[in-house]
Amino acid sequence: MLPFLSNFIITATTAFFLAFLPGCADSSDPLSSEENVFVPIAPDYSSHEMWTVIRNDSAGEGADVFYIPSTWEYDWYTADNLISHYADPSRPDHRDHVRTEMDGVADYMADGNNFYSPFYRHITLDSWATLNEDTINRRYHDVAFEDVRGAFSYFLNNYNSNRPFILAGFSQGGKSVVELMKVMDEDTRKRMVAAYVMGYKVTPSDIINHPYFKAATDSLDTGSIICYNSVSDVKYVKPIVAAPNVMGINPVNWRTDATPALLNDTITVTLDPLTKALVLKGFDGSYLPNILDILNVGDYHGIEPWEYSDCLRKNFRQRIRSYRQQNAE
Repeated sequence: MLPFLSNFIITATTAFFLAFLPGCADSSDPLSSEENVFVPIAPDYSSHEMWTVIRNDSAGEGADVFYIPSTWEYDWYTADNLISHYADPSRPDHRDHVRTEMDGVADYMADGNNFYSPFYRHITLDSWATLNEDTINRRYHDVAFEDVRGAFSYFLNNYNSNRPFILAGFSQGGKSVVELMKVMDEDTRKRMVAAYVMGYKVTPSDIINHPYFKAATDSLDTGSIICYNSVSDVKYVKPIVAAPNVMGINPVNWRTDATPALLNDTITVTLDPLTKALVLKGFDGSYLPNILDILNVGDYHGIEPWEYSDCLRKNFRQRIRSYRQQNAE
C-alpha cells in the first residue's frame, strides 16, 4: 500500500511519523457520528491543489494518464482526540507525502503523455492492517472511492477532452482502478488504452460480475488489464492485496505463462500460473520496511511501481501506439 522507491525511502519513512500530527474535526459529518471518527471534508477537484498535473504531450501523439496513488497515512488523531481512518487532502503535509509517489511515477508515466493524479481521502494503513475485507471495503467505498469517482468524473469533463487515456494505480490505487472500471460506461471504456493494476488483484467475482474485464495477454493488446504482484515465494502471497487473483502478466517479457525473464541483468522474474504472482529470484528486498507485519514480509509489495519502471515506460508507448493505429481514421 505504500510506495517505496529506493531513493524515496527516507522521505516515505519520515512521512509515516508526520501522519500523526493533529487536525480539526467536523462532528457534523454523518460518518463521524456513526463511527465516532473524524472524516475529513471531501476534496474540491476544481481546485488545482487537489491535483498533480504534468502535461508532456505537446505533439498530441500520446495519451492522458489518470494515476491513483497508494496509502501514505496511518490512523491519526484530531486536536479534540477523534481518530481518523482517512488521509486529509486539505492538509499540506498529507499532500506532500502522496506527492512523493506521484512525482516518482510521473517520471515514466508522463513521458510523452499528460499526467493527472488526484489527492483523495485514502483509507489508512491501519485500516488495511485489520485484514478484514468487510471493514476495508466499507471504509473505502464510503469515503475513498467517492473521491476517486468524483476525481475521475472531473478529469473526464475538464481535462480529458475525449482523448485516449490510461488508468493506473498502485495498491489502494490499484483497487481504485478495478472499482472505477466497474462503473465506467461503455463509451468511456472505448477510449481506455489499458488499465494497470499494480500490487492488487482482480478476483473471480470481479470478472463474473463484469464480463468486459479483459486480461492482458501480450504487450500490445488494448482495453485490457495489466495486473501483477511480486513475491520471493508463492507462500508469501498476501490475500489482502493479491489473492484470490485471476489475472497476471509478467511485465518484463509480457508473457502469461511461466517463461522466466531477466530484469536488470540480475533478477529472474517468473509468473506463477496458479497464484498469478511474480516470483523474483536474485532480488534483495531487505531495504523494504516491514509494514505492520502484513506487507514487505516475504512479498515485495513496495517495489511494484518502481522496479519495473523501464518496462512500463516502454509498454505505455507500445500500447498507446497500438491503440492509435487501431483507431486511426
